[in-house]
Amino acid sequence: MTAVAPGPANITVMDLARDDLSQVNQDLQKADPRGGPFRVLNPRGAHALACGLTSGIDVEIEGHTGYYCAGMNQAARVTVSGNAGVGVAENMMSGEVWVKGDASQSAGATAHGGLLVVEGNTAARCGISLKGADIVVKGDVGHMSMFLAQAGRLVVLGDAGDSLGDSIYEARIYVRGKVASLGADCIEKEMREEHRTELRDLLERAGCDGVGLDGFRRYGSARQLYHFKAENLDSY
Repeated sequence: MTAVAPGPANITVMDLARDDLSQVNQDLQKADPRGGPFRVLNPRGAHALACGLTSGIDVEIEGHTGYYCAGMNQAARVTVSGNAGVGVAENMMSGEVWVKGDASQSAGATAHGGLLVVEGNTAARCGISLKGADIVVKGDVGHMSMFLAQAGRLVVLGDAGDSLGDSIYEARIYVRGKVASLGADCIEKEMREEHRTELRDLLERAGCDGVGLDGFRRYGSARQLYHFKAENLDSY
């Protein structure tokens, strides 16, 4: 059992300058959802921190994290007060992951559900192979974001890099800034009232108070690559 110290307002404090990472993860995985919140100090870029959490606990990580922070999350609410490495919230099923800084490549990769919010920027392949989660990025996203995304939504308040939505299926993308280029089979689509309602709800959930809908554009699949066609060979 990790040595924990009760903090203010019943916060349970764990310190990775002292405690073993594996044990911290095990204790968080076994934590009673009626307890907490839990605060993790000195993460110092640790990989796979707060992974596989299955109960609705609140985890506050004070500092930068490494690869796959909050991966496979189920129900927990994880906040990173710093930057996150590759694959934050990878394969998340539900719950919330909130990054106060920037996120590296593949943020939210393969996530099936829940909400990922990045207050800064993300690098390449944000939302790659997304399967149903919602991602809101308040800064910019890198190239190949939403590559092979099958379901879910990505909202970008800043700009998007090259090949946005390459080989996308039925996921939806909303971008307020500039898009460097669209990937194979991704096109701009009409912004109907149902989409405006959806976007407004996502912005509200992500704490984007005062952000209007003006300037947002919607992107999605042209549905030309679902089945193999010889004439599309160069696009595969």
